[in-house]
Amino acid sequence: MARPAFDPELGALLAEMPLFTELTPELLHQIRQMPPTPFKTTAERQDVDLGEISLTVFRPKDLDGPAPCVYWIHGGGMVMGDRFSQIEIPLEWLEELGVVVVTVEHRLAPEVTGTTLVDDCYRGLEWTAANAEALGVDRIVVAGISAGGGLAAGVTLKARDLGGPEIAAQVLLCPMLDHRNATTSSRQYSGDPGVWTREMNEFGWRSVLGDATDVSPYVSPALAGDLSGLPPTYVDTGSAEVFRDEDVDYATRIWAAGGDAELHTWAGGFHAFDVAFPDARVSAAARRTRTEWLVRKLGR
Repeated sequence: MARPAFDPELGALLAEMPLFTELTPELLHQIRQMPPTPFKTTAERQDVDLGEISLTVFRPKDLDGPAPCVYWIHGGGMVMGDRFSQIEIPLEWLEELGVVVVTVEHRLAPEVTGTTLVDDCYRGLEWTAANAEALGVDRIVVAGISAGGGLAAGVTLKARDLGGPEIAAQVLLCPMLDHRNATTSSRQYSGDPGVWTREMNEFGWRSVLGDATDVSPYVSPALAGDLSGLPPTYVDTGSAEVFRDEDVDYATRIWAAGGDAELHTWAGGFHAFDVAFPDARVSAAARRTRTEWLVRKLGR
């Protein structure tokens, strides 16, 4: 199929990366054994053990007065990653905007399946809300990338339907929203090695859902029939990635329900391009744009 080309700068950088077409149990095992990417922060850190899940709280040093909280859900196709994956994104907001960051370690598929992942994330959100005063938090933004973006959307839907916790905004970065894997963009990025291909997406969803036919919209948010009553929503995606069409559709349906959504589709961006190559020009623009959106919504 014809498909949008990569941004020239990103394409040149991507050519140096090892890429795959499919994700297998053997490859997943190898990826899970890789050492985590180190990160640096001057923030105060508190680790919280809730049994089956863990949280880490990062607070700006010398925080003066209540601050918004970004509740962060990591990416990894539902099958890999940990609470420090892509943590540089919310920590950037901590440094620039003075927000508190809470990041959740949910369980992974295929070891757990069905709604377990989103239920784990919701449980962490409940803890954050219940401890907001002690944390110095006055509002909660739910944010995530890739699979974490899909889980963030699912958590936000669940919070709406159950009457809380209250969510001030949601930030969905190239979110994984639709288990059906049947859009035009899904078919465009199939058959060739990539960062996240249609074949990899099928592996991730199969790991979560198996052969289930009754799929919860909290797991696959594109199934939600009603997208009204959601908090202000930021969605971004690349024009050259599997999730493009499901992400654009999700924002469109929020508008159709009378909601507040901002959508950015970055020309030539592949999946999570701004994480892989944060210094590329289009990556810098993407990161700056979503930070500016948070500034407007949070009044920071």
